[in-house]
Amino acid sequence: MTTAFRPTNAIPSLPTMPQGWPIGSYDTYEEAQRAVDYLADAKFPVQDVTIVGVEPLLVERVAGRLSWGRVLGTGAASGAWFGLFVGLLLGFFTPGFAWGPILTGLVAGTVFGMVFAAMNYSATRGRRDFVSHSQIVARRYDVLCQPRQAEAARNLLAKLSIGMPATQAAAQA
Repeated sequence: MTTAFRPTNAIPSLPTMPQGWPIGSYDTYEEAQRAVDYLADAKFPVQDVTIVGVEPLLVERVAGRLSWGRVLGTGAASGAWFGLFVGLLLGFFTPGFAWGPILTGLVAGTVFGMVFAAMNYSATRGRRDFVSHSQIVARRYDVLCQPRQAEAARNLLAKLSIGMPATQAAAQA
């Protein structure tokens, strides 16, 4: 039985726990990203680095109240765009430039968009009268590094914390 060669730093195809030693912990993803970018600017082998969001949370931010007017308006707008697209496609296959397919697609799309939006909204029976946007965030972001490079990475990130430019830090390493 032969086994295929697989590099140790390859991205796993199945979900796996991250490996490595912690080299930094940050309150925001932007700070963790800045740390890894600093390492990259200092010519550090960043393929050995992983950013891990710890204690993930699903945050749903409410954007506004949902009403029949808003539902029908949004449905009409999205239906109109789709109808216009279909009408333009049909217009390409019509001899000469014909407004008929375009207007028919626009009107039909608007009507169907409103009908489907109304059916969808009425199915909730008032249990969700708001619009929201969801995102996954973490309480903190840890930066991990493979053990063979962890100490060098920590030393570079210490230079980041005192404000040393990455090019100067790389020259001192």
